[in-house]
Amino acid sequence: MDQIECVVVGAGVIGLAAGRALALGGREVMILEGERHFGSWTSARNSEVIHAGLYYPEGSLKAELCVEGRDRLYAYCEARGVPHRRCGKLIVAGDEGQRGELEAIAKAARANGVADLAPLSGSEARALEPEVACVAGLLSPSTGIIDSHAYMLCLLGEAEAHGAQLVCDTAVERLERSGDGWRLWYSGADEPLWAQWVINSAGLAAQALAQATEGLAAEHVPPLSLAKGVYFTYSGRAPFQRLVYPTPEPGGLGAHLTLDMAGQARFGPDVEWVDQIDYAVDPARKARFVQSIRRFWPGLDPERLAPGYAGVRPKLSGPGEPAADFVISGPEDHGLFGLVNLFGIESPGLTSSLAIAERVARLVDAAEIASRWRAS
Repeated sequence: MDQIECVVVGAGVIGLAAGRALALGGREVMILEGERHFGSWTSARNSEVIHAGLYYPEGSLKAELCVEGRDRLYAYCEARGVPHRRCGKLIVAGDEGQRGELEAIAKAARANGVADLAPLSGSEARALEPEVACVAGLLSPSTGIIDSHAYMLCLLGEAEAHGAQLVCDTAVERLERSGDGWRLWYSGADEPLWAQWVINSAGLAAQALAQATEGLAAEHVPPLSLAKGVYFTYSGRAPFQRLVYPTPEPGGLGAHLTLDMAGQARFGPDVEWVDQIDYAVDPARKARFVQSIRRFWPGLDPERLAPGYAGVRPKLSGPGEPAADFVISGPEDHGLFGLVNLFGIESPGLTSSLAIAERVARLVDAAEIASRWRAS
């Protein structure tokens, strides 16, 4: 039976960042991915936005790790030449009734340590983006965009440079206790792989793996809700230099305008609660997108709007429920040495990835220190 110190399950942006952090700490690391390529689930199907940390409840992991992760991510990209741009974004109120929502966002941002958010009148917002329609806005200079694939390639390259291995086409199906470690049974295996540490960063499949983990009590596996979001792309240039967001809607941030590194615009994601993972984009949703977009961009040409792609968010709260926080669950939480479960790592997961990875690495170090102390 092959043995390795640390196995990271899932090679999305969080798994790659965690694998890198553990490898930089001198640990032997293998990253196992069930698909043929890394980053092909949630990490490849999002807005590629570097969030500033505006929306999350004070004291939450999302608030803390987004702000910390944002600063780490900008520094990382600048030092390594990962394509990104600190373009800023406008959050806009379409009518007087939404001014209160802008004020609530600004209050939450200040509580989270975001000090550069600027309130704007409608005319001030139009001075920055002449095509936008609003009665008021907030300018977030710290919001940006990133080439997420280039970022994941960089994370993987650094992890491999420090000895980590990526193995694809290897879906981990269950975990069994084995001495002071874990046996990992994976697809097509005649015998398991043994690891001292398992980091479950399987994203949409994290709950399924946790439920197939020997000895893990059901109370430590939060329910999974699937929120599908589709994107529509816009042909030709859109007349915006910044991202434009409406005020948030239940389950997400609304069908906002984002830009890719080439300056092309896309709109989304919307929110559709689903029972299974499905990446199809229904062209019939276009009418709703047009209606939503025209609230902040009346000059939209619907003929240039086309179905793009879809993603599914691994949410820990369902329809009508308050938004749930990230869950980073280690031995001190569930009582099983050598296991870290990551649940509900949706937005701002990309922005928070380096901070989450550092938290995981510190958790592993602390658990080992505590174990040695108890043994002595």
